Amino acid sequence: MKKEDEIRHLQQLITFYQFIVQEMNEGVHVIDEQGRSIIYNKKMSEIESMQAEDVLGKNLLDVFPFSRGEESTLYRALKERETVKKVRQTYFNDKGKEINTINHTFPIMDHHTIIGAVEIANDVTKIERIIRESILNKENTKYTFESIIGSSAAMKEVIENAKRVTRTSSSVLIVGETGTGKELFAQSIHNGSYRSAAPFISQNCAALPDSLIEGLLFGTSKGAFTGAIERPGLFEQAEGGTLFLDEINSLTLPLQAKLLRALQEKTIRRIGDTKDKQIDVRIIAAINEDPFEAISNQRIRKDLYYRLSVVTLFIPPLRDRKEDILELTKHFISKYNHLFDMNVERVSEEVKQHLLSYHWPGNVRELQHIIEGAMNLMVDEKEILHTHLPVHHIRRQNQLEKEAFDQSKPDDQDTASLLNRENQEQVWSQIEESKTLREKVEEFEKYYITRILDKHRSNISQAAKELGISRQSLQYRLRKYKKTM
Repeated sequence: MKKEDEIRHLQQLITFYQFIVQEMNEGVHVIDEQGRSIIYNKKMSEIESMQAEDVLGKNLLDVFPFSRGEESTLYRALKERETVKKVRQTYFNDKGKEINTINHTFPIMDHHTIIGAVEIANDVTKIERIIRESILNKENTKYTFESIIGSSAAMKEVIENAKRVTRTSSSVLIVGETGTGKELFAQSIHNGSYRSAAPFISQNCAALPDSLIEGLLFGTSKGAFTGAIERPGLFEQAEGGTLFLDEINSLTLPLQAKLLRALQEKTIRRIGDTKDKQIDVRIIAAINEDPFEAISNQRIRKDLYYRLSVVTLFIPPLRDRKEDILELTKHFISKYNHLFDMNVERVSEEVKQHLLSYHWPGNVRELQHIIEGAMNLMVDEKEILHTHLPVHHIRRQNQLEKEAFDQSKPDDQDTASLLNRENQEQVWSQIEESKTLREKVEEFEKYYITRILDKHRSNISQAAKELGISRQSLQYRLRKYKKTM
């Protein structure tokens, strides 16, 4: 091979190595024989919240302070030529932020001469924070059924069903869109049960990093890796009480299988342990989508769904219980009057009409934020006016939806394939009475499902087949719409 070819080959190899190091999902930090940083990849920059230019070319110990008794594993690898794997380390970045990592460190040798050291790190800072927050949740279970605002028939039915399940320890699945108050129901069930004196642990599964979920849920055992400590997971923390897992469909399918085993066997095994632990925990799970669509799209295991849904509660979205909007508005005004030391009494008639006509994609949580935002813009006024509302939130929404519906409304030829011509104008007339695009779509869906069911004399299987959905998905929609069909 010619010298020019060798140089070109070496340059390509360097490019390959640089790309690989930068795209790794582990932090990589390399120092030379003087302790100066010479390689610092993107992941390490994310873990330590540092810019590469603040680290490269500088001595390691000048940049990163360590707590008393702590020592840099990377610096130790350089000075003592020691290889250490799976060591937990706590240190601080240049802004004083605490960093927690699990490290693998290696001296870099050129024959018998040490020329540097490399550290490969996995971030556990987030899991430490999540565990601390979970422990705090034990002391922050404040909601009961009296906390649930809503006198609509739909809410009364859900509340009544939820009160009934306080008598047992069966698993409960709460189905509802984001912002409908699923944790409110979970806490109310816990506080109304005989487990109320025991812990209530709440965890949003969507907030869990995939690489750390198992340890967070099931705990770790001393010896699982160097520096590992005996740490109970969320199951053990909730012993005797309730573990609420929100957005259960965000967990990976392999972890769902491990969760299913824990529920069936009523045992868990910490990472690194060889023995199972008995657990006495009630599981309340929540999902923010049609569970049968989640099963079809492989976001939740069918066997886990059936294990969790011994009792299923469907929390109606705010747009389906608009008679509760003014009651909720009054409640939030009272809440923020107390927090902000204000004396707001009401909303104007114009604002009231906006609140009642809006489609509320964010549900009760969105209404709460709108009231909070409006009151932040008030000084001594007693009444929330149209000008206090968020500019892009409600004022333009109805017009945009009206325009979108006008553009998407099918012509006679498109509609004829679904409806008889003699019913066409009547159906669209009924749908036009709805206020928003979402409501119009739901009105049509209810009409069409009813029509197909009538055609098949209420045979669920045949109707589902013609509709092109699963039998379970059709049943879900029937439960969802049963008050209005």
